[in-house]
Amino acid sequence: MSTKCKNCPLRRHDIFVKMTADEVRFTQKFKKGELTIDPGTPLLVEGSGSPQLYSVLEGMGLRYMTLDNGRRQVINFVFPGDFLGLQGGIMTEMQHSVDAVSPMTLCVFDRSELWSFFRAHPERAYDLTWLAAVEEHFLGEALASLGQRSAAEKIIWAFLRIFQRGTALDLVENNTMPFPFRQQDLADALGLSLVHTNKTLARLRDKQIAAWRDGMLTVHDIDGLAREGGIRPDPLPERPLF
Repeated sequence: MSTKCKNCPLRRHDIFVKMTADEVRFTQKFKKGELTIDPGTPLLVEGSGSPQLYSVLEGMGLRYMTLDNGRRQVINFVFPGDFLGLQGGIMTEMQHSVDAVSPMTLCVFDRSELWSFFRAHPERAYDLTWLAAVEEHFLGEALASLGQRSAAEKIIWAFLRIFQRGTALDLVENNTMPFPFRQQDLADALGLSLVHTNKTLARLRDKQIAAWRDGMLTVHDIDGLAREGGIRPDPLPERPLF
């Protein structure tokens, strides 16, 4: 049975901006249902259009681009609360792909109603603009990490941001959160070889800074992790929820 927007479990997290009763009702009208997919299922495909937009209710996924030579660049990791498909909704076709990495439940919205949604609730249109701006900021930070940080600093930066997001979503218990990705996914995201990634992870584990095994990420001291990587652990801003 589809989750009603007024009962959305994500709304209880402080990371998401509080919605008015009117905004909740209007979002419910925009929502067309829910979709549950298995790990490995493509949700959005680069070069294709999609009649639907998605908001992640549960589960994690991977956003990536495929180069002409077949190599892959991971753009980022998808978490609950992320809004997917906006690029295809604006540009008619996706410039990247999204696959499920764990079982996922997604709220489904009809792309054809996007513009009427904007007209009726311009403040919610601003929310989508804000999400796009945050995505641009994140990509800029990621590019700086790829170009200017050492392998250890890159992985520390990624773990810090991932763990902050997991904490905000109440996914962390006893300093550990689910992170059901492969080392190759992390390597592709950070521009590292798999061998270099594996060796760097082993050094972080030996220093008892962070450990990632069996789909679980453990950070013993997030402030210590940030110091090790020379990164300022700025708090995550509140974000709109669809």
